Amino acid sequence: MRLVLTALLLATGLTAAQAQGTVRGAEDGAARGEAIAGPVGAVVGSAIGAAVGTANSILGIDRRERFRIYAAGEHRPSFRYEGPLRVGAVLPPEGVIYYDVPPEFALKGYNYTIVNDHPVLVEPGTRRVVEVID
Repeated sequence: MRLVLTALLLATGLTAAQAQGTVRGAEDGAARGEAIAGPVGAVVGSAIGAAVGTANSILGIDRRERFRIYAAGEHRPSFRYEGPLRVGAVLPPEGVIYYDVPPEFALKGYNYTIVNDHPVLVEPGTRRVVEVID
């Protein structure tokens, strides 16, 4: 029975944390793990969520901090978004200013904006958040 719960926890944690940052992946993995297997599941889910969340970053681990520093140096205004800011959220059509991602980050087809004081990568046509830079 424990093996089945562990396998289910791993599958759920991996899916839930996909394309999210370390912190968000850990939080989501912990919540799902706890729902499935209690406190032990929360610990395991948190670790898996953090690992998978980092690995699936569009920017990659090596460029996240550089992009965060770049965005902070630009002093762009922050848009206030109500609700959880996470991958998949669609930003409203009004009030958000989008900026080009500099060529040095090799992210053609994406824009960025600042939401709740976090740089966020966005698909321009859909306004869908594809990465939150924590």
